[in-house]
Amino acid sequence: MGLGPRSPPRSGRRFPAGSKRGRGARGSGRPPPGRGRHSRAPADRQSEPTPDALPHLSPEALGYFRRALSTLKDAPEAGEERELMVHNILKEVEAQALALATNRTGSEMLQELLGFSPLKPLCRIWAALRSNLRIVACHRCGVHVLQSALLQLPRLLERPAKQEEEEEEEEEQGKDGVLESLEELVLGLASEVSDDFLFYCGDTHGSFVVRTLLQVLGGTLLESERTRHRGSQSSKAYRTSARECKPADFEVPETFLNCLQDLSSCFLKDIAVFITDKISSFCLQVALHVLHRKLPQFCAHLCSAVIGYLGTRSSSADRSPLLMFLQDQTSSRLLEQVLLVLEPPKLQSLFQDHFQGQLLTLAAHPIANFPLQRLLDAVTSPELLSCVFEELSPALEAVLAQGHPGVVVALVGACRRVGAHQAQVLQRLLEAFHCAEPSSRQVACVPLFATLTAYEVYYELMEEEGAVPAEHQVEMASARVLGEVTVLGSLLLQHLLHFSTPSLVLRSLGALTGPQLVALAQSPAGSHVLDAILVSPSVTRKQRRRVLQTLKGQYVSLACSRHGSRVLDAIWSGAALGARKEIAAELGEQNQELIKDPFGHHVARNVALTTFLKRRAAWEEQQSAVAKRKKAFNSILED
Repeated sequence: MGLGPRSPPRSGRRFPAGSKRGRGARGSGRPPPGRGRHSRAPADRQSEPTPDALPHLSPEALGYFRRALSTLKDAPEAGEERELMVHNILKEVEAQALALATNRTGSEMLQELLGFSPLKPLCRIWAALRSNLRIVACHRCGVHVLQSALLQLPRLLERPAKQEEEEEEEEEQGKDGVLESLEELVLGLASEVSDDFLFYCGDTHGSFVVRTLLQVLGGTLLESERTRHRGSQSSKAYRTSARECKPADFEVPETFLNCLQDLSSCFLKDIAVFITDKISSFCLQVALHVLHRKLPQFCAHLCSAVIGYLGTRSSSADRSPLLMFLQDQTSSRLLEQVLLVLEPPKLQSLFQDHFQGQLLTLAAHPIANFPLQRLLDAVTSPELLSCVFEELSPALEAVLAQGHPGVVVALVGACRRVGAHQAQVLQRLLEAFHCAEPSSRQVACVPLFATLTAYEVYYELMEEEGAVPAEHQVEMASARVLGEVTVLGSLLLQHLLHFSTPSLVLRSLGALTGPQLVALAQSPAGSHVLDAILVSPSVTRKQRRRVLQTLKGQYVSLACSRHGSRVLDAIWSGAALGARKEIAAELGEQNQELIKDPFGHHVARNVALTTFLKRRAAWEEQQSAVAKRKKAFNSILED
């Protein structure tokens, strides 16, 4: 084991904090993109044309579009003047669409202009670029323009039918004949991509067009696309923060779903390339995600093809052929997505055929531990969880010492989700962090879990190997400043607080001193532990009040902190009238300090502190009315 039982600080140290969830993150065990194994490209990726082969955008034209975009942003959001302005600007764009799309500055402006575009001008610009599809799609700037054009579909497909009819009457005939509809343009793009599917999926830039096209055809925008989108500043649907973004569905014509299935069937023709090539593999991952939501039967067929191919690639008789691919940077990412979209019976079968008996090997591997985490995330049946738990739980300390706490967090999350093995996994955690025995140490579990640190290391004890563990010293624990809370440690505590019986964790939280609990609330990761206390259905009102009363006398410190102020707002939102009076009275003693603080003045406004200090009766009446409305609303929700 990397960390021996109760070893001295020099011989066994702190559990590694583990990886950030992202490509190339420090300590992730995954090399950054481009530094891993270089798989053979399925097509020539040096497809971007030379600058001399592209139309040139003059400085005067660039200046015109920059001024036009600035004026358009400042114009009123509606009105005939604005419509005329948009029409004129986009008419100029149509004439220089290719030059704008392949110019770095012009591309950025064109993306923003597309966000303002009505249906017909967008179709004309799209048609102007279509004749040079390969040039635009495989250009480092042009690809973003095509993506932005595709990402306008949710906005344009939801337009009222009446407005659509009005635009149909206007300019029905273009100078080159009948203008194709938006649906025809999208299907035409899909047809051209399908004809040279391997090339576009394997091209560094072209693969982004394929991924966005798959999402649009399926009527599902994934989080990555929504946060990357740089369309209209007035398009509020795309300006939600990354934390709020989830896959967004929108209605699409039936022809789009048929086209999605036809396009996805192209993966089956060259399945080996899409499994082993880094760039192409991303397209298959997106396809699986979209198909799982919209065409689950075809998704299952595609998953079976992937697993079937991988299951025949190894000549070793004593181990599953899948293990080799689970340890590969490219294939493991694809398998992570496969695990997340498999139906429960298929997942159970996959576990029995390829994972069972190999979990400890996977948990120790710097790459294979990530697919193992996804397997744990996908577990929904008590039977499968029991098999996984029996094999993995005895080695939690070793997994932590190897620097893969994400595996432990995923296992605890599975126990929370399935509602099984909760007491057992908590006991295993106490043993892994060396706070199970003597029982007095258990009250110290929260700071240990939050910082991912063993008991002796956290409290800097010099214990000889084999010695009887010392009793927990309350005075020593009270004097200790809370260590740095890790993201995975915070997630671990959040899962434990949602267990059916979180009493031990709540008792440990209640043992923290006021400054220690404030430090937890002010931590970017630790603040979410306080959120879990407030929202967990397993935490009773009495238990919640017992933990939070430690914060009395610390409200001003919370209010003047970025993350602490958010915690205080959440406490205020759920507080009864009596508790609100106590909070307001304590904050009122430092009113001037709060008003001057960039975070505190928001809290003071939320609490209506000025009203509380100057017109107490009116404040109480206002808060009583709020409490009644909240109670009525909750009763409606319960019904």
